[in-house]
Amino acid sequence: MENEYFLRLLGAYRPRIEAELKEAIAGSPRAFYDMLWYHLGWRDERGRPCRGESGKLIRPLLCLLSCQAVGGDVEWIMPAAAAVELIHNFSLIHDDIQDSSYKRHHRPALWKVWGESQAINAGDIMFALAFSILLKLRNNGITESKIVSAVRFLSKACEKLCEGQYLDIAYQSRGEVTIEDYLDMITKKTAALMAASAAIGGCLVVDDEGVVKALYDFGEKLGLAYQVQDDLWGIWRAEEETGKTAKEDILQRKKSFPVVYALEHSRNDDRQKLKKLYSREVISVEEVAAVVEILGSSGAPEQGQKLLQQYHRQALAKLRTSKLDLDGQSLLAEMADFLVVSK
Repeated sequence: MENEYFLRLLGAYRPRIEAELKEAIAGSPRAFYDMLWYHLGWRDERGRPCRGESGKLIRPLLCLLSCQAVGGDVEWIMPAAAAVELIHNFSLIHDDIQDSSYKRHHRPALWKVWGESQAINAGDIMFALAFSILLKLRNNGITESKIVSAVRFLSKACEKLCEGQYLDIAYQSRGEVTIEDYLDMITKKTAALMAASAAIGGCLVVDDEGVVKALYDFGEKLGLAYQVQDDLWGIWRAEEETGKTAKEDILQRKKSFPVVYALEHSRNDDRQKLKKLYSREVISVEEVAAVVEILGSSGAPEQGQKLLQQYHRQALAKLRTSKLDLDGQSLLAEMADFLVVSK
């Protein structure tokens, strides 16, 4: 059963986060910024107001709840929450181009509407705005040293995110990818930004490096759990729930957890068949069913569940060994449960 308290927090914080984002991307020429509003679900392809599906706001929420967990006022750091969401969406816009993903949130991806070149521009401006908006923290009484710490966390996360995206693309044409390779990739591509989001929420409030490190580690482990879950959902959840084309990861020959696990643990004949399919330039829609059958019989769904639960436990352990009080620990633990247990 979904955590009602956490859902209330989401409902309370979403309008404030979105207001901060809208202020950040209200630039000129409007036609350029309309692309950003479209991607975030607030305008249609003609620039008309709409209420399309938007992101879950996981990273800004993690930032705000980490701030709250250390006794800070979330209103002070709202620009930082918007900044991590802008970085996340910069990566999504570019990922959709690189992966040739046609859909995002049940409608055409930005690049399918405006073309690859303009979509790259849209992603780039989101990246730039993320760092510009952090400077607004000075207006809220946040010290320069704390803002510099936030910039360090965010810039380092961007470096890792790009490295992870490189590995994700490189693995598509690489025959042998181990579980360790996979974990290295998702630590950079997914977990790094979630870790930075939690750390930024803390570092803007407290000077205790141990507390900030515990928040970073918590966010990293939670990010790992979340990505493994997302990999499982990408294969065994319906398109209407994920917002992406069914079995898209397979069609793109992604080395997601189920595929990497099956390549290591399937029966020999299944392993050879899977290797043959993934060595091709293109996997046909008809062959996707055969891949899914191999992945299922390998035990990947069960092992994926075990792995994400392992990272979930490790995330909670980081909270228990931190200097956070029990209320702060409970708040973040509820978010972890909501993301990877209650779904």
